Amino acid sequence: MNSPKIKIKPFGVHAILIEWPHEVSEKILEIILQYQTLLQSNGFSSPQWEMVPSYNSLLLVDRQNEIDHNRLVLELDTLYGGLSQAGPSKKVLWRLPVCYDLEFGLDLDEVAEKLNKSISEIIALHTGAQYTVYGIGFLPGFMYLGGLDENLEINRKASPRPKVLKGAVGIAGKQAGIYPQESPGGWNIIGNCPVPIFNASKDNPCFVNVGDKIEFFEISRAAYKLHKIEAEVGIYQPEKIVLNA
Repeated sequence: MNSPKIKIKPFGVHAILIEWPHEVSEKILEIILQYQTLLQSNGFSSPQWEMVPSYNSLLLVDRQNEIDHNRLVLELDTLYGGLSQAGPSKKVLWRLPVCYDLEFGLDLDEVAEKLNKSISEIIALHTGAQYTVYGIGFLPGFMYLGGLDENLEINRKASPRPKVLKGAVGIAGKQAGIYPQESPGGWNIIGNCPVPIFNASKDNPCFVNVGDKIEFFEISRAAYKLHKIEAEVGIYQPEKIVLNA
């Protein structure tokens, strides 16, 4: 594997940041995830170590000790040199339901008008793509999804809303996302997903991982109500397809 060069720098006394070329690339993301797996198999495992992959970086946090940066940089460089022996990272495809009813799609009319398309065309383009989870942040469980159809690219709203509902599905720039909880937000809201993306009471609060794939499918208002109830009582399970099997 011809791996791109990395930069390693301190990120406080308990953390170190590894950076790849600053570009949005599935190839770079795959290298980051392979490297994360390699590190985990070489002593950088939980509970001592926390790792946060995203776009073109990997943050390593030592929860127990201050980091000897000079020693760690040499160790990380050496392990990166052996990355060619690592296999592909394990990922899954999640299929998530979205209701595009205008009650939820607060900006559907505006988006359709600005992009010179019908609402049905907007929905078809949104559900017709397969998205890659490039990062999880801003809010716990907020997925930054790359792979938005170029015909749906639209700027963020000029004035963010003070309140966006939990489950709101938005698009902005080249990305899509789901608000995992109520919060302010400036993305264009086109629907709502009844599946909770983040649940702090679970051992694994966010079932999605960086590198996973996401597909959306349209559901009716009635199906949305049903799935919402099923999710609230804990019986709704999103469709999961294991990749790289």
